[in-house]
Amino acid sequence: MKQPIDPIQHAEAASRLSVPLFEELRALLGDRATASRGVREHHGKDESYYPYALPDAVVFPHTTEEVREVVNICRRFNTPMVPYGVGSSLEGHVLAIRGGVCVDLSQMNRIIKVNTEDLDVTVQAGVTRKQLNDEIRHTGLFFPVDPGADASIGGMASTRASGTNAVRYGTMRENVLSLSVVLADGRVIRTSRRSRKSAAGYDLTRLFVGAEGTLGIITEVTVRLYAIPEAMSAAVCSFKDIGGAVNTVIQTLQAGIPIARSEALCALTMKALNAHSKTAYREQPTLFLEFHGTAASVKEQAQLVQEIATEHGGEGFEWATLTEDRNRLWSARHNAYFACLQLRPGTRAVSTDVCVPISRLTECMLATARDIDGASMPIPMFGHVGDGNFHLVILVRPESETDLKEAKTLNDRLVNRALEMEGTCTGEHGIGMGKIKWLMKEHGEAYDLMLELKSTFDPGNLMNPGKLVADAA
Repeated sequence: MKQPIDPIQHAEAASRLSVPLFEELRALLGDRATASRGVREHHGKDESYYPYALPDAVVFPHTTEEVREVVNICRRFNTPMVPYGVGSSLEGHVLAIRGGVCVDLSQMNRIIKVNTEDLDVTVQAGVTRKQLNDEIRHTGLFFPVDPGADASIGGMASTRASGTNAVRYGTMRENVLSLSVVLADGRVIRTSRRSRKSAAGYDLTRLFVGAEGTLGIITEVTVRLYAIPEAMSAAVCSFKDIGGAVNTVIQTLQAGIPIARSEALCALTMKALNAHSKTAYREQPTLFLEFHGTAASVKEQAQLVQEIATEHGGEGFEWATLTEDRNRLWSARHNAYFACLQLRPGTRAVSTDVCVPISRLTECMLATARDIDGASMPIPMFGHVGDGNFHLVILVRPESETDLKEAKTLNDRLVNRALEMEGTCTGEHGIGMGKIKWLMKEHGEAYDLMLELKSTFDPGNLMNPGKLVADAA
């Protein structure tokens, strides 16, 4: 199997911007093509701990055709391209480690067509999930995939995002019906029609969902919509240990109770949430739960889960049925990452995640908790336990090689443990730069097939190079 070059070693090897290339970009886009250092710095970082890597220029296209022209210009000058949504990724996906042109799709933010009768919508890639839900609320429909950040729909498709609602509504993999993609050779393809099922040819939609911009640039996305539930109820319940919280969720799922959201948070995370969001939750392992359905079904589901939680040591149930109360609860959960950063001011987060079969989840989280107990730095743990996915936020001092070495060792143990349990090296964050070696270990010879796909779609290695599949040695 081919071995990758470490892309981080090449972050400073970006080539200088070609003047003729930039002149062509300016002729195409005018002021929407810039080499301003401030703009480049903004686009040379994300939420990961990796060193900044600035693009040589940033462009802001408005249409698929403009993206196509940008691709054709960059291809002629053999210049890398990095698609950019809102920069909320956690594995270095948007860092221009080979320099080149950052293609910022944020101004492609038009909702193209809402098909209320078919329960789907087509949007440009720069539309964010909150924008989409705000603009379709009057239809009685909503888009459920919620990774926490107000990410762009194109970015969410590209990273195969999920989030708190995945246990009921699925991830982007299940919710993307079709894509428009600009390929490295300048062709524009539509991966499928809008029908809910098809047996026609290769499933190209699934190929590009999760490709992290390495095979082409997504410009339009058609996604599923769902009816806003008649009733919603949320609950918070605390436990003496994380095992009780996780076992509650597992038993709930095995009993066939259709919870909409289930989040487990460790005691340290709860302490961070209280300080950051000015809440007063018990600072011990906690479940955040939500139920969707009719008023009667929501009440029944909640009662059944409360009984299961009590059997596992759950206590202090607090219910939130009013919209503002539920929003306050989930806002606190979504702010967990930034809340945790305040536990050790001045640090950066080595944020990692794994996903395992739910039957192994308690075992995996308890073993990880023992590793955390022996660590020298604070490490909050929380996750979407309804689908077997959880996260660590390892807080390292930026200047400390010792901290970073310890963080990498902990991450190695976590990922090895997940793979030994037939899990995956990432359930949500994606591969980016940080988990290429684990992708190789997880997929074995199939990784070589991924390299072959990359070279077929992008023989010049211009589409987000150094991500997902590394440059071959």
